[in-house]
Amino acid sequence: MDNREEVREFLTSRRAKITPEQAGLPSGSRRRVPGLRRSEVAALADMSVEYYSKLERGTLAGVSPAVLEALARALQLDDAERAHLLHLAQAADGSDALTRPRRRRTRDQWKPHRSLQWTLDAITAGPAFVRNGRMDILAANQLFRAFYTDAYATPGNQMNLARFNFLDPASRRFYPDWDSFADVAVAILRTEAGRNPHDKDLQDLVGELSTRSDEFRTRWGAHNVRHHGTGTKRFHHHAVGGLTLAFEGLEMAAEPGLTLTIYTAEPGSPSEEGLRLLASWAATQDVDATEPSTLS
Repeated sequence: MDNREEVREFLTSRRAKITPEQAGLPSGSRRRVPGLRRSEVAALADMSVEYYSKLERGTLAGVSPAVLEALARALQLDDAERAHLLHLAQAADGSDALTRPRRRRTRDQWKPHRSLQWTLDAITAGPAFVRNGRMDILAANQLFRAFYTDAYATPGNQMNLARFNFLDPASRRFYPDWDSFADVAVAILRTEAGRNPHDKDLQDLVGELSTRSDEFRTRWGAHNVRHHGTGTKRFHHHAVGGLTLAFEGLEMAAEPGLTLTIYTAEPGSPSEEGLRLLASWAATQDVDATEPSTLS
């Protein structure tokens, strides 16, 4: 991905999101651009208009941390957006070479260490899985495989949650809040693109989804990023019905760039009973927890 273009579009999109009122500036009556003008961002960041314009054209190489922080304050970036700006700056000057995750092999090539699979298999109360920043599912327990049976069943899906979200019609039934899932999926991919801009597999995935999905292409162009570590989601499984599940995402210290996510239900809730029913249903299915492609 072209770093200068990524920087330009990210800064432009963040500037467009802030109204003068939010920045404590008079709105005026002859504004021709959404959000703030370049001159207003420059003033808020205490830099010249010429210098800010240079940054917004995509030139972040050699920019100091103090300037990046001033820019983040002026644009009112949240924690995820600040981290994304830092990753873009690191990629611009090459300093990300030691900090970005090692290039992850494709899902078909990567195999979980047996102790990781043992850990996943020991989690029996809820679906649990390991993914990378491209949203490839790399390892999972039996309950997750039964939970996401629609995704595993899709020919050519390659067990990628973003591909399932945007290219499989079954996702719109499985995700009652489909738009929210779509927003999160794109934000995760956009965050990974900033963190690991040299990932050819990610570039190919983004190209495929942009070509095949207008919904993805529109969201990708928004340049939104976010941290996605905890929360609650609603699902509708064809065998057990509606489920409202909490999730926790844990970064894996032994495998930089990978995330272990566990879903669980509130104790005593209908969703907890739904997970018990799902476990019983999974026990009747031919589910091999170690080979994703064999789910029937």
